[in-house]
Amino acid sequence: MNLSEGIDRMNTHTSTLGSHCNCRPMRGNCVYFIGIGGIGMSAVARILLKEGCVVAGSDTRPSSLTLTLEKMGARINTRQDGSLMPLETDMVVISAAISEDNPDLKIARKMGIRVVKYSQILGSLMREKRGIAISGTHGKTTTSAMISNILKTAGLDPTFVIGGEVPDIGGNAHLGMGDLFVAEACEYDRSFLNLVPQVGVITNIEEDHLDYYENIEKIINAFGDFAALISKEGLLVVNNHDKNISRAMQKANCKVETYSLDSASDWQGKIISSGNGINRFSIFRRNSYFDDFTLKIPGSHNILNALAATAVCTFIGVDKDSIKTALASFGGAKRRFQIIGVKNNITVIDDYAHHPTEIRVTLKAARELYPGKKIWCVFQPHQYSRTRHLLRGFAKSFQDANKVLFADIYASRDTDYEKTTMNSMRLCEETRNAGVDVQYIPQLGDIVNVLSSDVKPDDVVITMGAGDVWKVAYDLVAKLE
Repeated sequence: MNLSEGIDRMNTHTSTLGSHCNCRPMRGNCVYFIGIGGIGMSAVARILLKEGCVVAGSDTRPSSLTLTLEKMGARINTRQDGSLMPLETDMVVISAAISEDNPDLKIARKMGIRVVKYSQILGSLMREKRGIAISGTHGKTTTSAMISNILKTAGLDPTFVIGGEVPDIGGNAHLGMGDLFVAEACEYDRSFLNLVPQVGVITNIEEDHLDYYENIEKIINAFGDFAALISKEGLLVVNNHDKNISRAMQKANCKVETYSLDSASDWQGKIISSGNGINRFSIFRRNSYFDDFTLKIPGSHNILNALAATAVCTFIGVDKDSIKTALASFGGAKRRFQIIGVKNNITVIDDYAHHPTEIRVTLKAARELYPGKKIWCVFQPHQYSRTRHLLRGFAKSFQDANKVLFADIYASRDTDYEKTTMNSMRLCEETRNAGVDVQYIPQLGDIVNVLSSDVKPDDVVITMGAGDVWKVAYDLVAKLE
């Protein structure tokens, strides 16, 4: 079976734990990615290059990810106008962000080339191995990275596709020789329903992607359908804190294990200490002491992620010592509370947080790690639609920051109408009404200038958002030098 056949069989395949087909993708064939610089798209492109495919693609923004792919042999252009798609292209892969009016996509349709979604090709690749899919509104990337790191430490050499770059395991993707495939499972567009997991995780379920789902009920239903995908011989690991998950998991046909910090669960964590950014905690498995663990990434939310990873890897058969070693050494993913630099005793951190809950827990972790210090938060809202739908939640999420600077909204999948319904000034006003010291500075370059003149020694600056706000962190460190 080749890759195309795998995609055709996507909705009819039933997987069995411990067995998988030894099919290989279309070695030697040309696969063209529209939006190849996306974190997930670039990950799959890396795997196909390693599999022997000819990979080409386009993206409007060159990046470190596209540079890495070019070094591996991919042909990438930034024109994305349809003129540079190779004539020998056998398949075109698109992300959920690509609209039908994209010139590359129009050319592909005109040429009669097979077009598949990123999630479909990810599902086809997962079909070849034992799939482990990590879903949830928050925590997917870190949990996926933890699991991959544990499996690698245990010598199982997993294949993985992660929505972030993870230095500990060599980036955002790897084609392993083992029979395990770890993938971050995105709920947008119901994409995760194209996967074929034998083990699944749901970290949490909250309102997000309301431009697609409309309401929380439809989100819960989608996660329920995800739970139903997991093979009967497999395992679903779920956060016992989350009431929405308790509804979604009713559709599961497999064994379910729960984890939590403050309630009886199959896997329960108890915090020993959390000073200096080091989390020390005990894990109890079904009320019996399992072991003590350490994490060098802050925040109780990361202990929850570690509990999920421990449950998954124990089910796979990884020994306790390998789990302890991997978690203790895990440095986190890039853009997840990543310290960019410390200059003049000013600490600059970058984080991917772009949802109210993510902002709140990240700032809480910062407040615990840097008690008594002034915390500056630079936030670039991601999507006009998300900002509009979650406006009140955003306004209440910055309480642990001393000073907040809002940039203009970073557009992604937004319609022209959406862009007329919301702006950062409204978010600024709502946040100020919530009692936060906030300022609206539209351009990132101007934010760097303000910070470089106003921050003082001992201050902490955190840039947040899913767009290009990370540039502020790097530019500020350079300017402070």
